[in-house]
Amino acid sequence: MIDTSRRWLRRNQTNFAVGVGVLGAGYVAGQYVLSKIVETRQRMNEDRVAKENLRRRFQQNQEDCTITVLALLPTATENVLDVLPVERITQDLQQKKAERLGRSAATLDNSSAIPSSGPSSVTDDDGRSLASFQTESYLHASQMVASTSIPGEAGPSRPTKSKAQLWNELKITSVTRAFTLLYTLSLLTLFTRIQLNLLGRRNYLASVVSMASHSPQDPTISLENLDDDNVEQSYGNDFETNRKFLTFSWWLLHRGWRDVLQKVEVAVKAVFGPLNPREDLPLEKFSALVLEVRRKVEGATAEERRSHKWLPYLLPPREQEELVLRESGMLKSPSKSQTVTIPSPPASPAAESPRSSFSSASLRRLLDETADLIDSPPFTKIFTLLLDTTFSHLTDREIRTEAYRLPDPSSMPRVQEVPDLDSSLAKAKLAAILAVVTKQAHAIGNGVPNTYAQAIENVKELEAFAAVIYSSHFEFEALGDARSEQLMTEPPMREKVWSEKQGAGMVGAATGVFEGVWGKVTGS
Repeated sequence: MIDTSRRWLRRNQTNFAVGVGVLGAGYVAGQYVLSKIVETRQRMNEDRVAKENLRRRFQQNQEDCTITVLALLPTATENVLDVLPVERITQDLQQKKAERLGRSAATLDNSSAIPSSGPSSVTDDDGRSLASFQTESYLHASQMVASTSIPGEAGPSRPTKSKAQLWNELKITSVTRAFTLLYTLSLLTLFTRIQLNLLGRRNYLASVVSMASHSPQDPTISLENLDDDNVEQSYGNDFETNRKFLTFSWWLLHRGWRDVLQKVEVAVKAVFGPLNPREDLPLEKFSALVLEVRRKVEGATAEERRSHKWLPYLLPPREQEELVLRESGMLKSPSKSQTVTIPSPPASPAAESPRSSFSSASLRRLLDETADLIDSPPFTKIFTLLLDTTFSHLTDREIRTEAYRLPDPSSMPRVQEVPDLDSSLAKAKLAAILAVVTKQAHAIGNGVPNTYAQAIENVKELEAFAAVIYSSHFEFEALGDARSEQLMTEPPMREKVWSEKQGAGMVGAATGVFEGVWGKVTGS
């Protein structure tokens, strides 16, 4: 029996070996497949968590942009209201009206003649126009102080102007002020989006690299690393550099808006100058006048709008960058013997610390990338969309409802059996429109809630443009050395990056490309 079993085993030992080998190989293959399934599941979970983290960071960054714009806008508004005092002109007109009424009362006491109906109607029109300004406009605090006179004390002498001159000045000033604030709000929104999304992208990369550079099994806690291998500093997550970069919004708030005002004022004088304040204007004609002003400011054709450079309004020239840092309090004021507009000569490399030299290089790279984004075609496209939204909100909603007494189109039902009013037949006097424009200037700059900022937030392309900034150039940020700076400053490479990220038809079909990038970034 035993011999028979041994002979059977010898005859089938090859089969047993093959069977064991097959079972072993199957076990190994099964374990391998199981490990790959577990690894894939873990990687998918990590990707989901990372994507959700990126989405949360991005959305928080956009909320920070909105809060920052609302915090900075009153500064520019204060400057614009001081330069264009519409309320003071209104007070001068009211004073002239009071003087004219006083003279008329004295004339009536000395004469029994009945005045003609013509001058009376003109006086009534002026009274109604000034009353609309008095009830629908605000009085700025500085203008209130300036207009308050102390009995017995002579105020500052101002040149005497006729009623026609005051009305013309009121017309140009009120329209210029509102339009300047719309341009300033749109520029500030775009500039803030660029700044905070550039910093948000760099901070996100710094956090990812910092987490990847430390092993999960390492229980060591590092409080601060001031060495050269600090990955957060290497990716630009430096507090002082970020502060200096953010203070460059000072240029638009204190200098750039003046250039915008001059450009807008020239266009407003050319378009609204020949109009009479007592003239009746249909809503369509007023909208056409607003569009004509925009064409003169931005450009009449798409090519003119693309060629228009908004960079000087947002960033200073290189020789005045130190001036911005000094005026914003980031640098100490120079001595009397020094000139502010000329930067001091750089220190020798031996005397300069590695951290400060890298901070300057990092700030330089941020400013250069910001300038590239401002000069890019997508910036002009998004800026035009923001202006379309804000000017439409002013004309088609506020002026339509308050000056023309027409219903708000957004609140009207899509299908109406019998229309109550025809917008093409509605007319309003230019003086009444100017009163609404004067009121809306305060709503643009200091409105709570700011409906114009809310309208801008509803522009999907703006958020998509921010997503492009937040997600692009990751490969260049990862280099983190002089080579990355060289690549980013080479014009051929910049064109290549933009062509790869946005595509050749970005200007013509920005919406579809931006929505695709937005979906890629947020995973929606």
